Amino acid sequence: MAEKRNMIRLKKRITLKFGVNAATKVAFTEDISPNGLFVKTGNPLPPATRIKIELTMPDKNKVLLEGMVRWRKTGPVQAIHLNIKIGMGVKILKFIAGEEYYWSFIDEVKNKS
Repeated sequence: MAEKRNMIRLKKRITLKFGVNAATKVAFTEDISPNGLFVKTGNPLPPATRIKIELTMPDKNKVLLEGMVRWRKTGPVQAIHLNIKIGMGVKILKFIAGEEYYWSFIDEVKNKS
């Protein structure tokens, strides 16, 4: 299948919380980009769901954002511990707080690549 994105995805594991009304479920990123992120979770939400995400950056700063689930890949919950990609692709709609930390981290990771 041909790559649909022309945006670079940066492989980074960042702890996060997500949810529809409040960010309460713990998960991790598998990759991030300026426009979105992949949330590795055994319980991905349906496409078109608006969600709140709280990222805990490696320097412990918090980034709060709203996103929309664009796609999901389901599988057995046990697959989350294996090298199987299950979770959801999330498009960033807007930053609520900590936007500068997100961009700083993106720049830092790009410069190391």
